[in-house]
Amino acid sequence: MTANWAAFAAAEPDLADTVEKRFGASTHHVLATLRKDGSPRTSGLEVRFLNGELWLGMMPDSLKALDLRRDPRFALQANPGEGTGMGGGDVRVSGRAIEVDDVETKAGYVEEVEPPEPFHLFRTELTEVVRTYVEDDTYLVVQVWTPGAPLRTIRRT
Repeated sequence: MTANWAAFAAAEPDLADTVEKRFGASTHHVLATLRKDGSPRTSGLEVRFLNGELWLGMMPDSLKALDLRRDPRFALQANPGEGTGMGGGDVRVSGRAIEVDDVETKAGYVEEVEPPEPFHLFRTELTEVVRTYVEDDTYLVVQVWTPGAPLRTIRRT
């Protein structure tokens, strides 16, 4: 089961807001994809939240784009920023990246983002959103959202 960003934000607006702020705090993040042999590949990436979708834009024929064309599964980790504070916590989004070839959709993205052209554009279908943070200097809190399930919160000491 998957959901787009708008469905996630409707189900868990506070968590979605926190996740967007964490991704907005830095320009570059880490995308994990799968190589042909199934081993992981990590790459730097910029992301955009537009029109209810989480978008991944990539240079033409980049290895990460070729990976996603072959196997759409991904994990996206927000840049933690400087130091160890990680205001807002550590956030990760997992799911499937679906390439968009529709001329009108890509034109709308170009109008908003002004990426160098040509480029690959992927919209995401989420399978999991995770936030990890420290509460009261006592608890490690892990929030896990999956489509169709309530938000799970786990506290560890």
